[in-house]
Amino acid sequence: MMNQKTHHFLVLLLFFCTIALAQQYKSLNYFEIAIQKKAKSDKSQINFNKAQYFFLKKEWDSTLVYSMKQLNSKSDLETKNYCHYFRGYSLKKKELYKQSFIELSLVNKSFQYYYLIDNNIGHLFLLEKKFKKAIIYFLKAEKEILNHKDEDEIATLYTKIGICYVHLEQFDKAEYYFKKDVLINPKRATKSIIRSNINIANFYYAQYKDQQAVYYFKKAYTLSKSVKDFNLKKDATFNMAIVEENRGNFKKSLEYRKESEQWSDSVNNQNKIWAVADYEKKFAVAQKQKQIKVLEVQNKLKNAERNAFFFAAIGLLLLLTTGVYFYAQKIKNAKIILLQKNKLDELNATKDQLFSIVSHDLRSSVNALKTSNAKLSATLETKNYDQLNQLIIQNSTIANGAYSLLDNLLHWAMLQTKQLYFHKESVHLYSVVQQIEYNYKPLLLDKTITFENSVSKNIFIFVDLDSLKIVLRNLLDNAIKFSNENGKISFYSEDTNTDFCKLIIEDSGIGMKESTIQELLSDSELLSKKDNSEIIGTGLGLQLCKQMIKKNSGTLAIESELNKGTKMILSFPKTIV
Repeated sequence: MMNQKTHHFLVLLLFFCTIALAQQYKSLNYFEIAIQKKAKSDKSQINFNKAQYFFLKKEWDSTLVYSMKQLNSKSDLETKNYCHYFRGYSLKKKELYKQSFIELSLVNKSFQYYYLIDNNIGHLFLLEKKFKKAIIYFLKAEKEILNHKDEDEIATLYTKIGICYVHLEQFDKAEYYFKKDVLINPKRATKSIIRSNINIANFYYAQYKDQQAVYYFKKAYTLSKSVKDFNLKKDATFNMAIVEENRGNFKKSLEYRKESEQWSDSVNNQNKIWAVADYEKKFAVAQKQKQIKVLEVQNKLKNAERNAFFFAAIGLLLLLTTGVYFYAQKIKNAKIILLQKNKLDELNATKDQLFSIVSHDLRSSVNALKTSNAKLSATLETKNYDQLNQLIIQNSTIANGAYSLLDNLLHWAMLQTKQLYFHKESVHLYSVVQQIEYNYKPLLLDKTITFENSVSKNIFIFVDLDSLKIVLRNLLDNAIKFSNENGKISFYSEDTNTDFCKLIIEDSGIGMKESTIQELLSDSELLSKKDNSEIIGTGLGLQLCKQMIKKNSGTLAIESELNKGTKMILSFPKTIV
C-alpha cells in the first residue's frame, strides 16, 4: 500500500508543480478600465489604441507589433510605460522570459501601476525557479495588491508565494500563505481559488497529512462544479480519483477517472470527424426533404384550389383563365423542387467523392506504413542499420503525409460548414514566412533543399493570420514534395504600387502541364484525382488554399513548365496606414 501511495504521491507532486508553473497573472478589471480611459482620452495615438485593444483581446503578436510602432513614434513617458508593460506581459505569455524581463525593466518607477511590474518580474523568477528572488518581488507588490481588495488577485499572489516556500522547503511559511483566509474561505468560486485549494491539498499530501489533504481535494472538486473551465474540472476530478484509489475505494476511483476522461475529450478528436460529417449530411438531407414535403403540400393545396375554381366556374373564359393560372403555379413549384433536388444531389456527390478520395489516400498511407513496419521488423533481425534508418525516414514521411491530409480535411470541413472564424488584421509578411520556414526546416534539410526568404521586411498585409499560415504551409509542403534533392525554394515579394502585394513561391521542382494548371485553377467545387495520383494526392490542400485566399480578398495564379519548376503567385491587400 505504501509503494502504491508513494507512486501516486509522485504523480500528484509532479501535477502540483505543473499547476504552479502554468498559472499566469490575470489582468485586473481596474487596470483594464485605466487602459481604456487612457485610450479614449487621446484618440490621436492610433498605434497605442490598437495595442491596448489587442492586449485586452489577448492577441499577443498584434500587441507586440503595435506597441513597438507606438514606441518608435513620439510618446510621453506614461504612454511608453504602458507600451513596455504590454510588451513584457505579451512576451511572458509567449514564454520568451528573458525578453520579457528586459521590457519590464524598461518601465520607469514613476509608473502608476509599478507594482504590476514587481508582480510580473516575481512570476518570471518563479518560472525560472529562482524562488528567493521571486519572493522579494512578490512581497514588494503585496501592499498595492491588498489595497485593491481583489480577492482573486490576492489569492493568486499568496498561492505563488506559498509555492516558492515549498520549493525552498520552508514548509511553515508555505503553510502560512496557503492557509490565508482569502484562499480557504473565498467569497466566490474562481479559477485561482480552486487552483489554490488543489495546491493546499498537494502540500498536505506531500507531508502525508492525508486527512487535511482529502478535505481540500474535495473542496476543490466541489468548487470546480461552478466554473466552466474544463481543464480545471479534469484536474480536480483526477485528484479525487487518485485519493480514492489510495484509500482502497477502487469503485469510486473508477467513477472519478471516467469523469476526468470525459472532461479531457477534445471536440477536434480525429475519430469524431467522420461522425460530424455524417451528422451534417443527415441534417442537410432532412432539411431538404422537409422543404420538399412542404412544397408538395403546397402543390396539393394549389391543385385543390384549382379544382374548386373549376367546378365553381361560371363561364368558359373564367374556367380557362383559372386553369392556366394554376398550371403555371404547378410548373413553378415543380421547377423549385427540381432545382433543390439537383442541389441536394450535388452536395451528396461532393461528400461521397471527398470520402472516396480521402479514404483511398488514408488506406494507401496506412497500408504503406503497415508494409514498411513489416520490413522494419525483418530488418531489425538482420541489424542492417542503414536500411533501418531509411525505413524510419520512410515511416515518418508517410505519417506526416497522413497527418497533413487529416489536418486539411478538418479545416475544409469547418470551412464548408462555416465554423471557421476569420479575423483580419495587419500582418508582417516577412515574419510569417520566417515562422513557416522554421516549422519545415527538418523536411528541407532531409531533401537538402535551399530555402530563400527574400520577402520585403516593410510589407504589412491585411488578412486573417491563421488562414494565411494554412495557405503558406500547404504551398510550401507541395513545393518540397515536388522538388528534387539539392533543389531550391524561394519566397519573394513584388510591390506593384497598388493596394495589393504579390507574394511568389518559386521552386525548382518537376513542374506541371498547362492542362493541370487549368484544372487546378478551375472554379469547380468537386474534388478530382489528377494524373499520376500517387504523387499529386487528393487536391484537397489546394482546394482549401483557393477558398481561404478568396476569403482574404486575394488571388492565386500559377506559372509552370515541366521539369523547370513552378511559381505560385498570390496577391493580398496591403494594410492601409
